[in-house]
Order: sequence, then C-alpha cells, then structure tokens
Amino acid sequence: MNSFKTFVLLTGLTLLFLWVGNMIGGQSGMIYAFFMAAIMNFIAYWFSDKIVLMMYKAKETQESQYPDLYKTVRELTQKTGLPAPKIYVMDTPMPNAFATGRNPSHAAVAVTTGIMNLLTGKELAGVIAHELSHIKNRDTLIQVVAATIAGAIFTLSNMARWAMMFGGLGGRDREENNGNGLALLAVMIIAPIAAMIIQMAISRSREYMADESGARISSDPLALASALRKLDNGVKNTRGYQQPSPATAHMFIVNPLTGKNILSLFSTHPPIDERIKRLESLVTKIREDKYKTLI
Repeated sequence: MNSFKTFVLLTGLTLLFLWVGNMIGGQSGMIYAFFMAAIMNFIAYWFSDKIVLMMYKAKETQESQYPDLYKTVRELTQKTGLPAPKIYVMDTPMPNAFATGRNPSHAAVAVTTGIMNLLTGKELAGVIAHELSHIKNRDTLIQVVAATIAGAIFTLSNMARWAMMFGGLGGRDREENNGNGLALLAVMIIAPIAAMIIQMAISRSREYMADESGARISSDPLALASALRKLDNGVKNTRGYQQPSPATAHMFIVNPLTGKNILSLFSTHPPIDERIKRLESLVTKIREDKYKTLI
C-alpha cells in the first residue's frame, strides 16, 4: 500500500511540475529548470552521504570498539542479503540514527552514543533493521527523484518571479502576461508549497514502509515500537545539545526537529503514536506468516 502511495505521490509531483512548467516558462523553461535541478541533485546523490556524515562529525568505527553493534548489524544484514554497511558513531546524547549512501553497496548506518546508551539490545536491533530497510528499499534514490522534481518546481517559480518583475514570461507579450498575471501569481505561491507537501508525504510514506519491513526483519515489531517511544522522548529531552539541520531531518529515524513543525503536512515523519499503533498491529500478522511457513 505504501509503495503504491509513493508511486501516486511521485506521479502527482511530476504532473504538478509539467503543469507549472508549461504555465510559467513553456517547454523551454520547463526543460531548463528540470536539468538545473537534476544536476544539483545528481551531485547531492553522489556526495550527500559524505557531507552529512561530516556535518554531524560521525566517525567510522571498528568492530573492536563496538562488538555488540557490529554483531547486530551482521546478523540483520545476513537476513536481508545486503552487503554489510559501514558503521559510524556520532558523539552526542541525542538518541537517533540514520542510513545514507547512494545504493546498498555504498551504504552507511550512523548511530549516536545517546541511542546506544538509551535502548536495549532488542530495541537497537529494531532501529538498525529500520535503517537497513531504507537501504534495501533504495529510499535515498526515491528521495533524490522527489527532490529533483520539487527543486525544478521551485526553480520555475523563481523564474516566474523574476520574469514578472521585468515584464515578460517565456517571450509572451505584455497583454497576455497581464491576462495571466493573477493565475501566475497563484502558481508562484501555491505550487512550491504543494511540491513541498507532496515531498514530505513521500518521506512519511517511506518511513511507514521502513517501520514495517524493519519489524519483519527483526521479527520484533514491539521492540521497534518501544524504541520509537523512547527515542521520541529522548530527542525532546536532549534537543538543546545539538541543533540538527532541517535539510537532513528526514534522514533520522525520529524527527530531530519534533515540535517545531506548524502543520503535520510539513513534517518529514509520521506521528510517533501512529507508527507505534501500526507496529503493534503487525504482531499478529508476523505470527500468522510464521505459522504459514511452518505448515
């Protein structure tokens, strides 16, 4: 269901881009904006993992430093068939974790010292399984596609603003511009907001998917639910220690900016209570699936 929802949202974002591009800059303006956004996001796709890890001063670790963490990652990657990701640790009391990398062969999982001190072994395994699910589901690629289209819409909106200031849009004459002035103004304001809402909705949909597949990988949805509850409280209690970047908030398993979003539509993460509710409902399904495999 969440995969279909992601497809629908990406389709909607693409159609919004085509409509805005044609409305504002015609075909030439639409192509220009798309390629500019694609180039920027292609660079981000290849180098964002290194940039984010440096941003949070995450350090690559060795198995001798965190043997239990490495054991957990090894056991879970064997279940998923994924290559073992690099493991990074961020020295901060804020309990959180994220996965990054352009594909499963170039992936990394980063956890904070705070999350290792807060969670039990089973809870941490649930979190790691969640992050491995992001890697397996190639969520980084999906987010880049969404960011590329949304970025192109923002670029078109900026083009329209400058064009209106100088009295023309895509070579159209002044009379036609005046006739479309109000419509274009609405597009300039509403389209970027709509693009952002859709992009955030895609992020929330992928979080639900990672919760479900992570719970199935670890075979313990209640442990992941318990971890989310602890992390939500832990992030609120330690927010003053480090100010996360809003641009990377969507990467973390729990929103590090919890409480700062005016509307849930603009949140990169689903509500914790809803995520926990869905995980708890998975318990019976997983038991039934295990029973079916035995018979």
